[in-house]
Order: sequence, then structure tokens, then C-alpha cells
Amino acid sequence: MNRFVFRVLGPLVVQTDDGPLRINGRRQATVLSMLVLYADRIVSVDTLVDAVWPESPPATARNQIAICVATLRKTFKQAGVTDLLITSPPGYLLAKGEHRIDVQEFMERAEQGRDAARHGRTEEACTHFEEALSIWRGSALDEPSGSRLEAETTRLEQMRLALMEERAGLMLQLGRHRALTGELAELVARHPLREQCREHLMLALYRSGQRAEALEVFLQGRRLLTEQLGIEPGPGLRQLHDLILRDSPELTRPPAVAAPAPAALNTIPAQLPADVMAFTGRQREMTSLDRLLKEPYNPHTPALATIVGVGGVGKTALAVHWASQVADQFPDGQLFADLRGYDEEHAPVSPAAVLDRFLRALGIGAPQIPPDADERASLFRSLLSTRKTLIVLDNVRSFHQLRPLLPGGGRSVVLATSRESLGDLTGDYTALTIRLRMLEPTEATALLIKLAGADRFGSDPVAVEQLGALCDCLPLALRIAGARLAAKPGLSVRSLVARLRDHRSRLDVLSPGEGGVRAGFRLTYRDLAPEAARMYRRLGLLRTADFAAWAGAAVLDTDVWHAEELIDQLVDAQLLEVADAEPGRAARYRFQDLLRLFARERAESDEPEGEADAALGRAFAAWLWLAEEAHRRIDGREFPVGRTPEPAPRFLPELADELLAVPMDWFESERTAVADLVSHAAETGRARYAWTLTESAVPHFETKNYLEDWQRCAELALASARRTGDQPGEATMLRLLGSLAIYQRRYEQAEGWNMAALRLLRNTGDLGGAALAQRNLAMCARFQGDWERALEFCEAALAGFHASGDIGNEAHLLGFQAQIELDRGNMGGALPLAEEAVALSRRTGSVRAEAQSVYRLAEVRLRAGDLGEAAEAFDAVLRLTRGEGDRVGEAHALRGLGQTQWSQGLLSAAGGTLQQALEITEELADRFLYARVETDLGCVEAIGGGLTQAAERFRRARAAFGEVGAQPWRAQAARLLAAVQNAAGEPGGGGRPVAAGSGEPPHRSFTAAELTVLLTRPED
Repeated sequence: MNRFVFRVLGPLVVQTDDGPLRINGRRQATVLSMLVLYADRIVSVDTLVDAVWPESPPATARNQIAICVATLRKTFKQAGVTDLLITSPPGYLLAKGEHRIDVQEFMERAEQGRDAARHGRTEEACTHFEEALSIWRGSALDEPSGSRLEAETTRLEQMRLALMEERAGLMLQLGRHRALTGELAELVARHPLREQCREHLMLALYRSGQRAEALEVFLQGRRLLTEQLGIEPGPGLRQLHDLILRDSPELTRPPAVAAPAPAALNTIPAQLPADVMAFTGRQREMTSLDRLLKEPYNPHTPALATIVGVGGVGKTALAVHWASQVADQFPDGQLFADLRGYDEEHAPVSPAAVLDRFLRALGIGAPQIPPDADERASLFRSLLSTRKTLIVLDNVRSFHQLRPLLPGGGRSVVLATSRESLGDLTGDYTALTIRLRMLEPTEATALLIKLAGADRFGSDPVAVEQLGALCDCLPLALRIAGARLAAKPGLSVRSLVARLRDHRSRLDVLSPGEGGVRAGFRLTYRDLAPEAARMYRRLGLLRTADFAAWAGAAVLDTDVWHAEELIDQLVDAQLLEVADAEPGRAARYRFQDLLRLFARERAESDEPEGEADAALGRAFAAWLWLAEEAHRRIDGREFPVGRTPEPAPRFLPELADELLAVPMDWFESERTAVADLVSHAAETGRARYAWTLTESAVPHFETKNYLEDWQRCAELALASARRTGDQPGEATMLRLLGSLAIYQRRYEQAEGWNMAALRLLRNTGDLGGAALAQRNLAMCARFQGDWERALEFCEAALAGFHASGDIGNEAHLLGFQAQIELDRGNMGGALPLAEEAVALSRRTGSVRAEAQSVYRLAEVRLRAGDLGEAAEAFDAVLRLTRGEGDRVGEAHALRGLGQTQWSQGLLSAAGGTLQQALEITEELADRFLYARVETDLGCVEAIGGGLTQAAERFRRARAAFGEVGAQPWRAQAARLLAAVQNAAGEPGGGGRPVAAGSGEPPHRSFTAAELTVLLTRPED
């Protein structure tokens, strides 16, 4: 098989045995670069789209990515490789196999060098670093385009610079300062703000006898930092500057360090446990811990780091692995103690007991160990003041337990692990805190492969990724799953995945015996305060991806401020995590899946009978009240009409103005939660919550074009209502599915849904609901060209809205009647209806209702020939819809404004406006609106004399109108097409072709007036 070498550390090159492959075009190069950078990992289509089109991807972006991948496959196949690019939902994977990638080779050489440096093999480390740096051929990817690739190349460049600095530091240790001055001077010139480079250059110059030049390098750096950033140089540069001024002996090159003479065995402890088998990932955390070795020496405070995380996340593994890697840098030994802060069977170990063990390990005989705990701590600090010792303290429960075990200062390093943040450290110590999260998906995959063997997963990357996800990428769970596969050759990965997918058995599989995942969670849960434990298990009942603090208040029936305090305790205990917060928005929280399952188990076990259901009911009620209130504020009218609204939970009304300051933003933040709640309510027989939540969210679904959410919620709620015999709910969901079908231009289906809804609504006596169904039926009739039937439904709906006091929908319907009168050519009847609709909608205070009514009035003005007033009205609609983020309304307003502009002869402005509208229609996938915009763009072409282009647009419009069953508009497009074909003398134009040499000049353009006539009435 041909072996490829992928090179991205420089211009992108794919080298084969026969020479470089030709990669055509920027898109293919970008896609391939991303796949190479993430080799053996799935890169989603969305990520690739973002890389190729960082600003505004076209509607066909996903298809174009698929074409790029197919072309790359063809290119590779021609070079003899067929299994390189693998489709793996939600994207693609470049399977490295036997191929080579220069980025990976660079990182491997760098890691080999760091490993050699850790073990004192400085010369070997320099060699590895030089090999790594020699792989680079220039800037990574050679000036990539797009913010995502730029970020990747910036990351690689930073790694390169860091390695150059590390190599320079090692060469200084080897006394090669003269050889360094030139390259360091160049490096500082190119990266003047990197203090480590500048520090190395100063030391190299000083040791080369150039003391004045070394001081000048400092002054230049200080000037740059103060002028550009307003900061002073860091402590390393300042300290080195002071040492140079004093000609300190510390700056002379140290002689080669001879191996230390062996000391008495009882005075150099080596207590670290064995390193963790198959340790994987955590490179970022390892790099952070490496800072402990580089921090400036301070005689008065210890170098200290804490690793904090939930049980099973790998805190001890990380601590022991890092300690094992750097152990040889602590010539006075390593101390280790498990303080049992979270042990289920034993009490936490006292600091006095740990000090007794440590003092003995450091060579203090039993008779010399003081009985008083404070005196032991003093002796311990005295012993360490002149030593360089590594102290690892595992499972620390509190700062009170940790403090006596800290050295007073010196060159020792302390590494502590805990399940909770040791907050008191921040007041008295400068401590590095690492909050350990779950592994990255790629790291989880690598760990499973190490544990179970690559042959267990074969060529099925999807199964191993699913297994990692079902284990929450939690190292303990991954190790249990990997060990199970390793121990049972007959157990297939897919069988294990199937067992873990069942949430009822997942914790059982991952908790063998009394240990495993459940045991780790149980210890943390046991130590929660009673109210925090109650909050944890009740929040676990929710099936939402994330939630705000007010949801916690609902399940616990308390105020929001108290709920936030309890949630903060759960975050500190690592049982909850803060979701990625958006600036200016309240924090949201989420569970890892395994922690949610454990919380649900605790609720089933620990909650009194009926309390879990009551807690869920309060949560549903809180979401519904807020959704109904948000709907009211969007529409500016009473909602719901014809049924009793949800009573307000006691803690929410005072927060409503804050939470719902921008109602559409609230719906956006709760979008996933609302869909999850509808599904949960539908599955558990709470049909009323399912359909009322769906109805409340429709303005959000419609404005943001979330049609899949709309359909899924309505279908789930409909099924639940039918199962429970909830006729009002069934009728309402039938009507909403009918509204959705209209929105999607499926008029025959829409009429069926709405007729079924109308029958039920009449049976239940719901006048307002029946009026809404009748309004929908009027829309269906209009789009099918049946004006009389449409007006009959309008009159019936208007009576229902008036009887139920629904002013907002009455205004909308008046505007719709005005539109029908326009369609019929009744200008005199349309104008008063449109003006009355605007006045009524403004009484409601709803921006959305006003925008819809002003749009209808604008269309009437346009048809009447009042072009200036029409343009002003369409501009007003644009301002209103853009302010609400209403993309559908914006597209309609742009189309109307574009028609107004070409009617005024402003062809260039019309083309630009209509092109904006066209882009939005493609984003919305609205074929009816697309066809209307194409019709208007065809008119622009026809007025400008581009009859061929106009004909093509009219053809596309006619076809799209036919697709959605909008027959009057299809006929309109057909008339326009026939007219331009006839004018151009094309066959099939419906007119007489112009004969060559007949002396009769063919038409080359149309007037706006001629096209307006064709748009508004058929030819005789």
C-alpha cells in the first residue's frame, strides 16, 4: 500500500512514493487540513463548515463539504489508498494507520525530549528537541484562511515557540550560551513580548561576557511591556536583572552535577505508589503542574497545587503519574499519604498521625518525635527548610487537615487532591488549582484502546466512541468498562454499549461489587448537608440538558436565592457543573449523565412517597408559567385564550421582569429545556403540561424557524393527549400541526389537520381555538386561489375572536382579509381593513403583531401605487422584525421593499435588497417566499433588458410555486414567463416570434408599469 506523509508544519503537502499529490482549491485544502490535524478523531460536518466559511456559510455548505470529501477520496484512490477518509456521524475521520503526519512526529519528538529532561539526560533531550524543530518547514499551513484554522496554526506556533524556549534552557544548562545568543536575539526580535525568550537571551549574553548588552535587553523589554501593555516585567526577568546588576555567583554556569552520594536509606523516602497503568491524556494539566518546577524560589511560601474533582475523575492517577515523572528532580525524596478524607469505612487521618509517619521517613527516631501536634509540624517545617522534597497528599478533606502538613517554604513542592475546593488556601497561599474534568472524547477512546486492546474495537470507531460517551468519559468508569472487555473475550463492544445505553442498568454495570462508580458518588453524596442532598436528588429527576437556578427553587419549593446557595454547594462538591455561560445571562447548570442517574437513584430511594412527583410537578408548573408569561409579553395580549392560565409559583412573579426582560431571549435560553420537558411530560402521562408548553412556545418556534422542534413537540403532545383522553389538548395540537403545515406550504395536509381540530374545538366549546382553526382554513383557501371560501372562514374566525376578546388575533385577521381583497383586486376594500388592523395591533403593544399589520398596509400602499408610503412602511417592518430577531418577517419585508424599489425604477437598490431576502429564504428553506423573491428578481432583470435571465428566474418561481400548491402565484409566474419569452421571440412564448429582417424591432425591456399589470391581473 502507498504510504502518505501529511505535512502541515509549513505549506500543506501530501507526499506519496510517486511525489506530492495535487490538492485542488482552498476548500479541499481546508477540509483536509482539519482532518489531518485531528487524525483518528471524528471531525463534525459543522466544524468543517465553520472552518471553510467562518463568517456566513451558504445553505448548501453541508453538501459542498460532502463533495470536497468525495473529491479527496477520489484523489487518494488514484494514488492507491482507499480507506483513508471514513464517514463517521456526525462527520468524517482520517484514519492514520501506517501513514505519517508531521504534527504527530513533532509532538512525539518533543515528548521524548521532555521525558529525557525529566530524567536528567539533558544532552539527549536537546537532540530530541532539535529533531522536533527540524520538522518545521515554515509557518504552519502557510497562512491559512478562516478563524478556526488560524486558531489551530496559532496553537501549533505557540507549541513550537515553547519548545524552542525549553531547548534554549537546556543548552544554557550545558554551558552552550555562546552558540545561543544569535538565535535567541532573532527569536526575541520576532516575539518581543515573550519574557522567557528574553530571560534566556539575557543569561546567555551575561555568561558570554556581554553584561551591558544583557542589561539593555532587559530595558528594551521593560519599555515594550510598559508602553504596549502597561505592565512591568514578570518576577523571573526582574530577579535575573537584579542578579546581573550584582554580578551574583548564582549566574555562573554550574559545573556538571555528579550523581549524589547515596544517603542512608532511612533518610531519603520514596513513598510514591506505583504509576497508573495506561495513564492517558491530561497533557494540559501535566503542563500546568510542570510550572511548580519553574516557579521562582521563595523561602517563605511553599510551591503548592491542588487537584479538585468528583470521585472517579482521576485525581489520584494524575497526581501519582506527574509525581512519578518528576520524582528524580527531588533529591531529598518523595512523601505520600492518603488522608482518607472521603473514606466510607474509616475516619479521616489526623495531621498528627501523618506527621509522625513523615518524620520517621525523614530519619527522625521515634523518641525524638514530639507528642504535641504543633511541635511535630514545627519540626517537619524545620527539616524541609533546606531540602527539596515532593509531598503528595491524597484525598484531603479540608484546609484544616492540610495546613499542618505544609512546609514553611523552601524548594519542596506539595501536591494535594480533594473532592472539594480548598477555598481557605486562596487567602494565605499562592496555590495552583486544577479543576479536573472528564477526559476529552479522544482521550477516553485512547484509554479504552490501551485497556482492552485495539483488536477489540476493530474498524468500528463509532462503537468505541459510544462506549466512552456512555461512561461520561469518567476515567473510573472507562477503566471498569475496559477491564470488563479485557477479561471477557466473548463480550462484544456493541453488547456492552447496549447494556450501558439502558439507564436502569448503567450504574450497575459500572459498579461491580460494592465499589466502582456508585461507591465514589455515594461518598460525596453522604457528606452533603441535608438540604443540598435533597436539591441534588430532586434536580436529578429533571430530564433537561441544563437548567437555571429558579428550577432548583421549584423542585425544593424555596426562594431562588436559597436555591443558588445550595446549587453552589453542589458545584463545589463537583456533583453539578456550570454550563458554558453566555455574557450577560444568568448561569445555567448541568449534570454529567452518570451523576444524574445516581441522583435519580437517590430520589427513588430517599424521597418520601409522593415527594418526587410533587417536585416534578412544581418544576413543570414553573416552566409553564414563565412560558405563558413570555408568550403574553411577545404578543401583547391575553394568553391563553379560552382556558385558565397556570397559577404563578410563589417565588417567580418578583423575578419575572428580570428573567423575561427580552421574552424571546428567555425562550432561546430554554429552547432545549422546553423540548425536553414536553417529551418528559408526554411520556409520563402529564399531557396537559406537554400541550400547553408547546402552545406557549409557538411564537419562538415560528420567529426562529425551529420547525423540527415545533413538529416534534406537537406530535408528542398530541399522542399523549389522545392516550389520556384530553380533548382540548388533542384539538389544540391538531390546530398547531395545521399551522405548521401552512408555514411549510403543505396546504392540503394543513386543511386536514385544521378541519379535524375544528370539529373537536366546536365540541369542547372553545370559541377562541375554533377561530384560530378557521383562520388557518382561510389561509389554506387563499393559497389555493379560493377567495370566496377564504373570506367565509375569515368572517367566522373574526366573530370568534371578537366574542373571546382576542384583539391580537382580530388585528392579524383584519390584515389577512386586506391581503385577500388585494388578491381579488378590490383596492377600496383592502385599505380600510389594513388601517384598522394596524390600529388594533398597536393597542395590543405587541411588536410582532404590529409588524404583521404594517406589512399588510405596506402591500396595500404598494398595490395602490403610493410607492413612497409603501417604502416607508416596509422600512418600518424591517426595523421591527430585526429588533425581534424575526428572520421570517425580515425576509417578507425585504421582498416587499425590493418590489417597491423596482416599481420606482431603483433597479440597483432593488437587486441588493432582494438578494438579501433570497439568502434568508434559503436559510429558512421557505419555497413559497423563495419563489416570490425570484419573481421580483425576474422583474428587475426584465426592466433592465436581461430577458434571458428574467425568463430563467420566472421558470424557477413557477416550479417552486407548483411545489407548494400556490396556484394563483404559479399562474402569475407563468404569465410573466410567457411575456418575456414572447418579447424575446423565443418559441413557446405564447406570441408571434419576431422574424429576422421583418423590420419590427424586438422588445428588449419592460416598464415597471407593464410588469405590475401582469402581476395583478391575468390577460384576457
